Amino acid sequence: MTELANRYDFVLFFDVENGNPNGDPDAGNLPRMDPETNQGLVSDVSLKRKLRNWVAEAREGESGFEIYMAEKAVLNRQHARAYEAAGLKPQSKKLPKEEAQARQITEWMCKNFYDIRTFGAVMTTEVNAGQVRGPVQLSFARSAEPILPLEMSITRSSVTNEKDIDKERTMGRKHIVPYGLYRAHGFVNAKLAQRTGFSEEDLALLWQALCNMFELDRSAARGMMATRCLIAFRHESALGNAHAHALFDRVKVLRCHDGQCLPVGDKRTHNWPPARAFSDYRIEVDREGLPEGISIVEPCGPCA
Repeated sequence: MTELANRYDFVLFFDVENGNPNGDPDAGNLPRMDPETNQGLVSDVSLKRKLRNWVAEAREGESGFEIYMAEKAVLNRQHARAYEAAGLKPQSKKLPKEEAQARQITEWMCKNFYDIRTFGAVMTTEVNAGQVRGPVQLSFARSAEPILPLEMSITRSSVTNEKDIDKERTMGRKHIVPYGLYRAHGFVNAKLAQRTGFSEEDLALLWQALCNMFELDRSAARGMMATRCLIAFRHESALGNAHAHALFDRVKVLRCHDGQCLPVGDKRTHNWPPARAFSDYRIEVDREGLPEGISIVEPCGPCA
C-alpha cells in the first residue's frame, strides 16, 4: 500500500429529517443538544460507529479490513490472535519485555484491523496489545442553527402476555428533529498514519465511508439522514502548510429563503420560517488566496 504523505483537514456536512441523529441516554434518548445554544450535537463516537459499520460491509471478508470495535466482539480474543501469530504467550496485563516483540504485537493489530490503524485504540486489557494513537480524528458535529426536538406519543397494537389482552395498549415516546444540518470537523495526521500503516488506499476508503455511511444506517429513528458535503483541505507536506482553524473558517453556511441567502445567525433571518430541507441552506467555500501548499478536494463531489 502507498504510504500517506499529506495531511488533510476536512469539513463534513450531513442532515437529518424527522429523525433522531444521536439520542442521549442520560436524557431519555432525547436528541443531544447544547443546553446554552440549543444547537444539536452528534458525538464523534456515533459517527465512527457508522464509519466502522460501512467499512465492515464494504470490505467484508478481506484481509486487513476487519473491525476491532465490532458488535459483541471480545477484545481479549482479538489480542490473543496477535500473540498466536507471533508465536508468543501473553502475560497478564503486560506486553512482551523485548521491545521488538511488543512492537510486533501492536503492528499485527494495526495491519489486520482497519479501525485501529485509522482511529487508534487502547488495548491494555488482560491480554495487552499496547496502545495506538490513530491518525484520523473527528470532532462532535453541531447543527448550523438551534433545533427544536419534538416528543411524540406512540402506541402498539399487540401485548406481550395473554393476561394483558384486555388492557390498554402500551404507550411510548418518540423523539425527532424536524430538520437539522450538522457540521463536523476531521483531521488526518500523516505522521501518525506512517506509524500505524494507514495508507492512501485506506484514506480513499475513509472518503467513501464518509460519503455513504448513512446509506447503511437506516432505522425508524434515522430514516432520512444523508451526507451533503465533504470538503477536504490537502496539505503538500505531512506536517501541514496552514492552521486547521484558518482553513475551516473558509467554509461558511448561509441561510436561504425566497431567493435570498444570508449568513446563519444574521438578524434579518429571524423572521424567516424554520429550515426544513437542505435547500434552505447554501454552503460556500472561499477558494481565493489559499495558503501556499493547500488545495481543496471534494471526495463526494460538489455540494448539492
